[in-house]
Amino acid sequence: MKKLFLFLVLFSNLIFSQTKEDVERDFDAPDSLYREDQFYFNISYSSLQNQPNGFRQNKFSPSLSLGFLRDMPVNKARTFAIAAGLGYTISAYNHNLVIDPNNGSLDYSLIGNDVIYSKDKLSIHTIDLPIEIRWRNSTSESHKFWRIYGGFKFSYKVFDRYKFVADSGTIKLSNNDDINKFMAGTYLTVGWNTVNFYAYYGLNPLFKSSAKIDGKTVDLNALHFGLMFYIL
Repeated sequence: MKKLFLFLVLFSNLIFSQTKEDVERDFDAPDSLYREDQFYFNISYSSLQNQPNGFRQNKFSPSLSLGFLRDMPVNKARTFAIAAGLGYTISAYNHNLVIDPNNGSLDYSLIGNDVIYSKDKLSIHTIDLPIEIRWRNSTSESHKFWRIYGGFKFSYKVFDRYKFVADSGTIKLSNNDDINKFMAGTYLTVGWNTVNFYAYYGLNPLFKSSAKIDGKTVDLNALHFGLMFYIL
């Protein structure tokens, strides 16, 4: 009985010690291998650059993006990282560029100031692959920190829709082959905590060289600027 009692005492002490160490390890030690994996949501104003003479935008042209980014730190302090992800973007452009079907082809022209119309809108949907280099002063204990993230976004067009409405009639088009299927751009995100300033510049034009106005190629490319929201 004495030997059994001593065995139970030693066994209890051993279990207690291990449990105490596990508790201290689980709750007190900082996570030295944390990542800033994030869902993101972006709302921006869509501006078109390299505009031909007479081109103008009207109303508000929004762009909405959402997706997920996988964080891969590259230094011990985890203040520098590379991130890659997958997202979806819808961009709408309100302007005075008319796309008119004509015997199997498309004619492009600009609306004059004397023409009254209620809608001239192009919407483009893309699947995005963002790849970025990150700097932040984050720690494992706090998700509130300064950040500067910059990189490239590669996009594939999955759908587009154009609609023109005027007293003279209505034009509806979708999946215009003159719009580039593959697009690329560079972007920058700067801010603190959840809300950040965002800017994107398209490196290639929205339209292929087949889209022309009076024999000149439509070289419009996108410039977006707005706010980026990160959610852990």
